[in-house]
Parts: sequence; structure tokens; C-alpha cells
Amino acid sequence: MSDASIRTSAFTHGESIPAKYTCEGEDVSPELTLADVPEDAAALAVVVDDPDAPAGTFTHWLLWNVPADAVEIPEDVPTLEEVPDLDGARQGENDFGDVGYRGPCPPEGDDPHEYRFTLHVLDEELDADPGAVRTEVEDELDAKTRDTDRFTGTFSRS
Repeated sequence: MSDASIRTSAFTHGESIPAKYTCEGEDVSPELTLADVPEDAAALAVVVDDPDAPAGTFTHWLLWNVPADAVEIPEDVPTLEEVPDLDGARQGENDFGDVGYRGPCPPEGDDPHEYRFTLHVLDEELDADPGAVRTEVEDELDAKTRDTDRFTGTFSRS
């Protein structure tokens, strides 16, 4: 196992996610800082999901084949199937039915939901097509992930 890590400067692990990164704000992805990725990793993937969603885990972002030497994923990644600024990293379809990041948007009045930002360190790039849904990405992630790291944030709507 390595000590690869993922964090954001936008909020503290376990704390409330600022509205800017949610459906109540600009709904843009937060900046992510990546560290201590092993030199022999092939690529990275990021999955953002909400395990507290009423119908089960809800996927907010699928991003994969990020270069292993990336130290940052910038704020507001464009909602394209392939991201030129990240060397053609691919994005999948979230559970809103859109490609790219869509922020927290739990039902109004729910207790705060927890949102998981998970980094996957990959032994090889994923073959999943750009725009793929989570089920298509998940099997490959399971097979090719060497290490993970995660931070969480919370969000609720009044």
C-alpha cells in the first residue's frame, strides 16, 4: 500500500461543503490536491458519491485516467467526456444523467448527507469509454485499483 492522498483546499475533511460546489451555488467541482502517488502508478481516478441518498449510493462524479503525476485537479473541471487540461482524462455519467461533476443536492429537509471523494491509484488505465456509467467503470476500478484515499464533506438543504 502507498500513502497516496487526496484533499481539497475548499473545505476541511468531515466539514460542510461550501454552497459554491453544490446545486445551491455554482455547482462546480472543487480543486483537488493529490500527493504521494507512487511513481509506478499508471493513472488515477476520482469518484464522488453520496452513500446517504434515499435510493442508495448516488454518484456525483466519475473521473478516470488522470495522469499519475498530476498534483492537482483544478477547480471547475469542464463537463466534457474527455478533459484536455488533464491529458484527455475521461469523465463518466453521474446519476443526474450528465457527464462530469454535479455537486451535492440532497432532498430538502434531510439530515446532512455525507459526500465521499475517493482517489483510486491505478495499476493500468481504465478502458471504459468516455461518458460511461458507474457500473461500467466499477468493475475495472475494482480490478485495477492498487490503493485508495478518501476525504468526506457534508451538505444539507433547509
